[in-house]
This record gives sequence, structure tokens and C-alpha cells, in this order.
Amino acid sequence: MADTAGAGRTMKSPMRLMFPKQGCAMAKATITTATLAAYCLVIPGVLASESSILTELSMAGPEAALVKSLQEIAESRVDSALSGIEQLLKTNPNFRLAQLIKGDLLLARVRPINDMGNTGGTPQQDIADLREEARARMQRHRESVPHNAIPKYLLQMPPEQKYAIIADTRKSRLYIYQNIRGEARYLADYYISSGKNGSQKLKEGDKKTPVGVYFITANLPREKLTDFYGSGAFPINYPNEWDKRHGRDGYGIWLHGTPSNTYSRPPRASDGCVVLSNQDLNAVSATLQVGITPVIISDEMEWVKTDDTTMLRNKITQQLESWRRDWESGNTDAYIRHYGRDFSSGNQGLAEWVQHKRQVNAAKSWIKVGISNVGMFLYPGRDDLVVVNFDQEYSSNNLSNKMKKRQYWMKENKKGPWKIIYESAA
Repeated sequence: MADTAGAGRTMKSPMRLMFPKQGCAMAKATITTATLAAYCLVIPGVLASESSILTELSMAGPEAALVKSLQEIAESRVDSALSGIEQLLKTNPNFRLAQLIKGDLLLARVRPINDMGNTGGTPQQDIADLREEARARMQRHRESVPHNAIPKYLLQMPPEQKYAIIADTRKSRLYIYQNIRGEARYLADYYISSGKNGSQKLKEGDKKTPVGVYFITANLPREKLTDFYGSGAFPINYPNEWDKRHGRDGYGIWLHGTPSNTYSRPPRASDGCVVLSNQDLNAVSATLQVGITPVIISDEMEWVKTDDTTMLRNKITQQLESWRRDWESGNTDAYIRHYGRDFSSGNQGLAEWVQHKRQVNAAKSWIKVGISNVGMFLYPGRDDLVVVNFDQEYSSNNLSNKMKKRQYWMKENKKGPWKIIYESAA
């Protein structure tokens, strides 16, 4: 079912967050009104002391402003850190993590603090959630996005597809890649919240986020939703064909925003949906095309050099063209050799489907098949499964049509050929 349980905007410049060897010790030695070294224990990593990086941070969004203040805490610049947090809260008063840090900084003026958020009166689970959010946000800035690599899943982006969305549930991050003349180029990334019980969704109510290749199916505006979903929602096609084949069920997995009184949610807080802050969802929504944009969800992002995708892309392209030619030739035996033993389409298995195709093709005196606008996406966690979308233009002596088609190509064994194991209209 739909999630019933956010996010700072990232900088486009990569930043290296390291913890100077003297960082915690310096905080202990020079901050006399509080033990702010507690932050070093909770968030083991802050920005290296580089004025250029701090300048970039001051010019970026809410997440960067928060990271900048954490850096200043580690450098014993408490007044500057507090000033930055207060400015952040003027524009984002519902940013609970920033509120927590402000409370710590104010308390540090009068007595030592022993832990991040150790102010009393707040449920410990809430504090633990905010600490995890701080860790997730800081981790992004310790590990910059590799600009000379792409997610391995983006084998080929079709011309009509302007962007691709990749979600990494382990790092609580959503990445946007733009289609620049067929090449995937990094555009931006954002903090996200996902399933309370992690990823690899199996069944309805397990509070997990699915892993797989999905597509945006609708755009639900704020006016059609309760405040819980924030500024909008974008359903995806979970369970997809691969999920159904493996008995995974459930429904209502969406990308959506946060309630008006909440800037962002903890990394593990949804019932399975991918949740962004409203500010970030508004930015992401401008890139989403219903029925076209892929949302690839992984439990751990894998990066590769652009050239590393070439061999597999070329292989699938050759197989697809061979399939097209064999269908067009009228040689049914050659055509059906492209389909695997585990093939299915709707309620038909391979045997029923082959029998149907033989009957249909027997009535054809000629066939023409054109394919275009091809997209290829490697399935997360697998090197033997590729989702292929394309536009198909079919004509014969007694029928002609145009349709969007989706196929799943899979290697039946490591050394064997790629075979189609699923085929249907997209």
C-alpha cells in the first residue's frame, strides 16, 4: 500500500569531507563551555579546513548550510556555527535536525554536553533518527559523486527520455542523470528517506523499499493528496514483471514529499516509498516524464566507467536486431530461438506462446518490423538481466500497428546467449 508513515539539496561541485586528525582533539581543547567533541563521535567526518569549500557551502542549499555549521563546530567556531543554523532555520523552520543542532549550541554556552541531542525531554528514538540523518547527509559530502563514471544500470537512454532517476537506499541518496545526446551526465543528487525495514521488498506491509527497474506511472498533484504526501507524488510500477514472477506483492510505492510541518524524515522512516523534502521533490518533479522516466532503486549504487557499458550495450543491440530480422523474415523457428525456457507473456508460458505465434505467422505473406527509441537498463544486483524498452512499428499483409514494448533479456547461464524471458506492451 502507499507509504503511510526528506532532504537537503546537494551542491553540484564535489566536496571531500575528511576528519582532520586534530579535529576532535582541537574541539576538546578549545571549546571551554561545552564538550562539542560529542559531535565527532556521532558524525565521524567533517570537511577538511579549506576556505574555498566553505565558500561553496555558504552559497548552496539547506543541506550544505547545515554541513558548513558542523564544520565550524569542529573548528571551535561556535558563534559562526550558531549564526549559520539560525539563518538556515529562518528559511526552513521545520528542519528538525537544524533545530537539534541549534539547541545543542545554545546549551553548550552554559554547560557541557555529552552527546548530540542530549538535551533531555526528547524521545531517544527521535534523537537516534536525527543522528542517523546527520550521518547520512555528512556521508554524501565525504564521498563525492564520481564525475568520470556513471551508474552501471544506464546502458542506453532513449532519445525521448530526458533524465533517469537512481535511488541508493543504503546511502539515502537519489541521483539524477541527464540524457545528453545519448550519454548519461550527472545533474544533481538529494537526500531521501526509504523503508523502515530496509530494501528488497517482498510483500505488502513489510515496510521495505523494492529494488529494481521501475517507471513513473502517474503525476499526483498536491490538490489530490492529503498533506502527508507534501507537494506531490509520483507512483512507480511496483510490482513490475520481475517482481510478479518472484511472488512479490504490495502496491502504492511512490516518490513523494513530506507534510507541511516536516522538512525531512529520517533515513529509514517510510512504509516503502522514496521520500524527499518538498523543496527537493519540486526540483526532481521537473525531470519526470510519466511512462518514460526510469526509477532504478538499488540497495547499493555501483559506478562504472562509461566505456565499461559499451560491450554489454552492443551485445544486446545485436541480439535485438537479430530478433527483429528473424521475425521479419517469417522464419518462425529462427524467431522463437530468441526466447528462453522461462519465457512468459501475460498468462502464457513458452509452449503456449510458441503455438500461438506459429498460427499467426502462418497467415502472413510478408512482415515488416521497425524498432526505435531503444532504452536499456541493467537490473540492480544482477549482471545477467536487462530491461529493454522500445517503440515497435509492425505491418503485415493483414495487420499494422504501433506500440511501446518492454522485454526482459537474460542469460540462461554464464556462457550462454541472451534470451527474452518476458515480453509485453510497455
